[in-house]
Amino acid sequence: MRVGVEVGGTFTDLVAIGKDGVRVTKVPSVPKRPDEGAFNALVASELDISAIEDLAHGSTVATNAVLERKGFPTAFVTTQGFRDILALQRHNRNSIYDLEYQKPAPVVARLDSFEVDERVLSSGEVERQLDEEAVLRELVPRLKDGNYEAVAVCLLNSYVNPSHEEKLRELIKQQLPDLHVTLSSEVTREFREFERASTAAISAYVQPVIDRYIGRFEDRLQEHGFRGRFSVMQSNGGRLPAEAMRQSAVTALLSGPAAGVMGATRQAGRSGYKNLITLDIGGTSTDVCVVTEGKPELTSEFHIDGLPIRIPVIDINTVGAGGGSIVWIDEGGMLRVGPHSAGADPGPACYGRGGQQPTITDAHLIRQTMRPEAFLGGRMNIDVEAARRVFESIAQHFNMSLEEAADSAIQLANANIVRAIQLISTERGKDPRDYVMVPYGGAGPLHAAQVAKDLGIETIVVPPNAGVMSAYGLIASNFVQFESLTRRAVVDQNAGDLVRETFKFMKERALERFEGMGLNSNLRLDFIADMRFVGQAFEVPVSLTEDQIVNLDTAEIRRLFGKAHQKIYFFGEGSEKPIEFVSFRLGTTAELDDLPVLSETPDYRVDEGDIELFDQRKMHKGKLLSRSSLTPERTLKGPLLLEDPTSTLFVPEGWDARSDDQHNLVLERSE
Repeated sequence: MRVGVEVGGTFTDLVAIGKDGVRVTKVPSVPKRPDEGAFNALVASELDISAIEDLAHGSTVATNAVLERKGFPTAFVTTQGFRDILALQRHNRNSIYDLEYQKPAPVVARLDSFEVDERVLSSGEVERQLDEEAVLRELVPRLKDGNYEAVAVCLLNSYVNPSHEEKLRELIKQQLPDLHVTLSSEVTREFREFERASTAAISAYVQPVIDRYIGRFEDRLQEHGFRGRFSVMQSNGGRLPAEAMRQSAVTALLSGPAAGVMGATRQAGRSGYKNLITLDIGGTSTDVCVVTEGKPELTSEFHIDGLPIRIPVIDINTVGAGGGSIVWIDEGGMLRVGPHSAGADPGPACYGRGGQQPTITDAHLIRQTMRPEAFLGGRMNIDVEAARRVFESIAQHFNMSLEEAADSAIQLANANIVRAIQLISTERGKDPRDYVMVPYGGAGPLHAAQVAKDLGIETIVVPPNAGVMSAYGLIASNFVQFESLTRRAVVDQNAGDLVRETFKFMKERALERFEGMGLNSNLRLDFIADMRFVGQAFEVPVSLTEDQIVNLDTAEIRRLFGKAHQKIYFFGEGSEKPIEFVSFRLGTTAELDDLPVLSETPDYRVDEGDIELFDQRKMHKGKLLSRSSLTPERTLKGPLLLEDPTSTLFVPEGWDARSDDQHNLVLERSE
């Protein structure tokens, strides 16, 4: 049996796939104790925990630790003279017209930042040896007296020569063996000191959080007889064994959204769809991602709470447009949606838990594009009158009916989602019309048709049990680990040899790591060279296959770079300008032997019949059906509401819906 458990902002989802078929479970999340919510899902599913062979887990615990500043006391150690690197950051400012703008606060304060006497040059040459006596005499006692749980080490130019960082860790661990020590050269071996320092500091900050979280969860599993493989999802679209994740906590950030992308990619791929725009709308936010030729787009850096983290992650754009997003009126009297959310506690007003502000979920109930009987398969009590009551002030302000006010809120949320998709598609040289949309999450299928129409997308593919797609993605994901290495060099006649030498070095290290994790079979390597024209500030990733590397020469390297640069900046092909390598990245993937198959929940039925719903400022007559009632031979025209135990699919007027032989629902424009 394979089981995926994903902790979201509002609900915790479970998918179990075994010889008895597919079992799905949704339970309310426990924000203050996410591991308790995860275990509640296992209990609610009534699974025999001792029979689980593969348990994959995704959680927001690392993300929340950073956003809420609830990590453990952490120290930062750097080269003498660079103590303020976390506070100085970069000179740019995100809000240039905000007179009260302040840089994001680092997770480690200046009071907790320390210096050591050493110096490594950018060439890797040691100019001044690490003063080991001073470390033992001054630094170690201060770390001990500060009662720190973790320490981040980021010495100048350690990406070229990490020997001083490694020696410093050895000295600290000799005296303070229980202290978590994170080295920047092991987290991200790349240049740009602030980004590397920020990544190391955040990694150290969440390391004890993840370590203890995994430990608590493992203890509870073992108490119930679990003896299978326990793995944790990463933000790069792959998972790692729990023990390895304890040493790589920073990669657990954004693990939930990444799992959803991988699940959607796997499921849509069964029907032959490889170019996708995924649309994940949950309780607190909307996450969108572009998948090209079956591979999600990766980015080498992302920001959390304004702080940069330099690791490969799936390129996901997030906006505050989830089911719990609050609908409000700004100071100028304009209607707004999000980014604040009612979350799981108290949740939308319709939950009856004390929520007093209107949300998108309340709006759907008012429009009747969601039925109160559909929540958690009918297991959750919903107060429709409470939803109508909190929308009264908005309706009165705009002199609208309740239905018109609710519809306006949803159209505004859709517009925000469209803009989020344009940022990662149109603005990066990708035409959304060349892709199909794959919506999931509890509310993704409700919004997909209008969003797709606004983007010119003609086809929508809705996976089965779309509301728990992230949980499915956990067990449908391979085991993946990335490493990076900065090695700056101009592309000359020796460029091919440099690439081969670097690839060989990184490959040997990667294979050794995977063998240590017991994942030394069915491996795939993805090699990327980050390159730029000499004088440019930032790089363009160029993917290289192992077969290409064997006979790679300078002319081919220039051609591949020119093509990649042209795609982003609309120039570069055929240019004779000098080019340089900046960094190299290697992704190692241990692929699953067989992919778990997600299918419908055939025993779920609704009272099918005629309904009325409000959309696009007018009332429509439509049909209510259970999703499982559709077959490949049966095509129906909207308006439709199609329900399964985890989500509701809204098919507006102008769209046709049918099922295919892989249990995906396919919507196509008919006008």
